[in-house]
Amino acid sequence: QVQLVESGGGLVQAGGSLRLSCAASTRTLSFYGWGWFRQAPGKEREFVASITRGSGWRSFADSVKGRCTISRDNGKNTVYLQMDSLKPEDTAVYFCAVRTADTTVYDYWGQGTQVTVSS
Repeated sequence: QVQLVESGGGLVQAGGSLRLSCAASTRTLSFYGWGWFRQAPGKEREFVASITRGSGWRSFADSVKGRCTISRDNGKNTVYLQMDSLKPEDTAVYFCAVRTADTTVYDYWGQGTQVTVSS
């Protein structure tokens, strides 16, 4: 069983920055990949960013490309999402998730952290 705990959310003005963290309860070297997702009120959950193990291939949603970076610290079993130039439409609950098998399915999820961007 893998537990994921997100932190770093909060209230920020438009144009500001936040760094979200996601700490895992087990060694991250065994994960095939990490992902960040978000869900705004009344909307479906959507993909934000991901990073694979090994070479660390990164992928981003078009809506955040150029404004977000994703990184991991295997020693701390933690993945980070740096978000810059935040917009009100970035307001959502942000979730991290991991893939523990070589599939496209994220099988463990955190509880989420709220990000609110004021205009």
